[in-house]
Amino acid sequence: MWDRIEGSWKEFTGKAKEQWGRLTDDDLTEIAGKRDQLHGKIQERYGYAKDKAEEEIRAFEARHGEDKSFRE
Repeated sequence: MWDRIEGSWKEFTGKAKEQWGRLTDDDLTEIAGKRDQLHGKIQERYGYAKDKAEEEIRAFEARHGEDKSFRE
């Protein structure tokens, strides 16, 4: 599921910014759709434990990974 998000990262950056407002535009550019990079930035910006960051990403995937508007 993350492959779809990673492949369309530019389109997903707005949704990521809505969910994680503390992430800067530079953060989102640096992340470039890489799940592990997103995980690290969420932990850094929000002070979340690893498990909490993972929970947040899974919720994001569940909401947006099947979004038909981003299918090729």
